[in-house]
Amino acid sequence: MSNSGSDAHKDIDTPVVLFDGVCNLCNGFVQFLIENDEDANLRFASLQSEVGQELLRSIDLPDDKNDSIVLIEDETYYEKSDAALAIAGYLDGLYGHAPYLRFIPQSIRDRVYMLVANNRYSIFGKQDRCMMPTPDRQGRFLSSSDV
Repeated sequence: MSNSGSDAHKDIDTPVVLFDGVCNLCNGFVQFLIENDEDANLRFASLQSEVGQELLRSIDLPDDKNDSIVLIEDETYYEKSDAALAIAGYLDGLYGHAPYLRFIPQSIRDRVYMLVANNRYSIFGKQDRCMMPTPDRQGRFLSSSDV
């Protein structure tokens, strides 16, 4: 968990999940989040998009970052396993209890996270371009006018 650097994301009033838009695992995870976030608390942007790049810069992360999911929430951002657990807290049902897994040391959680992240393309595949949301889900994804 870290504090943000600049203020480009302050106009966004909901938590934002930044994800690798060409990763099949990541795209599946976003679809899962949309299905299980019935109150539509979360918004999304791919790390490769103009919006994603701007948000990464606003929190002082490199804009070529694509090895971690990032959650931007108010004045704070989370990466790797901290992001996954914080995101789970927005979900309905049993998934919403996942943040209690923080009792597992972060070094162990992040090692497991990075094992999956470093092998995600070879295991789950990769797309040539970022996923385009369906019209009924378009409002959950940020555009340049949102930041």
